[in-house]
Amino acid sequence: MAVVREFTLPDLGEGLTEAEIVRWLVQVGEVVAVDQPVVEMETAKAVVEVPCPYGGVVTARFGEEGDSLAVGRPLVTVAVGSSADGPGAAGGQPGPADGGSAEADPGGDGQGSGNVLVGYGTGAAAARRRQRVRAVRPGGAAVQAAGSEAPAATGAVRPLVPAGGPVAAIPTTVDGEAGPVAVISPLVRRIAREHGLDLRRLAGSGPEGLILRSDVERAIAAPAPAPAPATVQDGAERVPLRGIRRAVAEKLTRSRREIPDATCWVDADATGLLEARAAMNASGERRISVLALLARVVTAALARYPDLNATVDAERSEIVRLPAVHLGFAAQTDRGLMVPVLRDAHSMTTTELAAEIARLTEAARTGSLTPAELTGGTFTLNNYGVFGVDGSTPIINHPEAAMLGVGRIAAKPWVHNGELAVRQVVQLSFTFDHRVCDGGTAGGFLRLVADCVEQPAVLLAAL
Repeated sequence: MAVVREFTLPDLGEGLTEAEIVRWLVQVGEVVAVDQPVVEMETAKAVVEVPCPYGGVVTARFGEEGDSLAVGRPLVTVAVGSSADGPGAAGGQPGPADGGSAEADPGGDGQGSGNVLVGYGTGAAAARRRQRVRAVRPGGAAVQAAGSEAPAATGAVRPLVPAGGPVAAIPTTVDGEAGPVAVISPLVRRIAREHGLDLRRLAGSGPEGLILRSDVERAIAAPAPAPAPATVQDGAERVPLRGIRRAVAEKLTRSRREIPDATCWVDADATGLLEARAAMNASGERRISVLALLARVVTAALARYPDLNATVDAERSEIVRLPAVHLGFAAQTDRGLMVPVLRDAHSMTTTELAAEIARLTEAARTGSLTPAELTGGTFTLNNYGVFGVDGSTPIINHPEAAMLGVGRIAAKPWVHNGELAVRQVVQLSFTFDHRVCDGGTAGGFLRLVADCVEQPAVLLAAL
């Protein structure tokens, strides 16, 4: 007989705890092969296809397009074994007999698929007892789902919904309060939570009082006995915080909440920097961007002021100085703000920095950046001058300790060699975590950056 295997959302990248369903790639009842992509997920800033380590027949999908799932929540269930034999079955290997002690191995060799996706892999399935799923209804009775199984020694039973229809539900709690509630899927709980609906007050229309999605939607649509006064204008548009917008909101909110930041700024004459760039582009094969030159300046300044290439371990009350500079740079795309990371930027030449910036920028625009290319930064360079503005007060990209902001380079009156002249002027703003250093360090860093911008030859002394 077939064994139903549950595939949960894996860790898709460093520090990413949830992802949003963009598009399902399989249907319930479809046969899938080992490591076949089953869903397209959007993480904080990247879209990735998630492969399933099991081969067999898809018996259930959890969530709809646009829904957010936490890492570790179910994605799909797959029937593996004799009833799933077919082009995508896992070696056609039968599952254990009813009541057996071990699950069928998805690859038939005891090792699993071996697929790795940013920190997750599959191995041999651990032996565990097969149990029948029991769905507890509000009244206390239970519904048995024959042929289904649940992980041993866990506190929650997840739903296994075969292609023929729902046969089981999961006991859960509402908003952390005690009290089992039988619901058809995690999506039902999420809808109820978003609308402030207490599932314990509903009578489910499904078998044995099972709460279905239609029950929740009817309760939401029903007029409230005592409607609360409106808190927004009539006709106001509500836009869900999803995907990149939600990730940015959470990251910046956390930064403001946890980091005591301060900002200093200075105007600099960038005429010399532009002249140096023109000379480099005239003699070299690779076009050097202003951003690449600024990245080279930043890595040189961080070498002299290593306190700023750091993070704060609040739990241990320690400042952690980092040995490598993984330089993030802000890139505005049609999908929102992204911060690709130049890994080991301190070891790159200016030409190499220019090439990597161009590659990552193009990947950001096409949506092909990987989670690894969007995480692990230690310092961020933000060129908001592309928006035609002079200054800003950057918000630190948590958990980093500092960010350099660069405004537009514009022709302005400037005193040069004792005379008033028209020069190309840029405003540099620097936001830093006041826990890692004081104003002297921050001012010294910013002044060195400004000196290198005004006189690129100074950069040679900082190398």
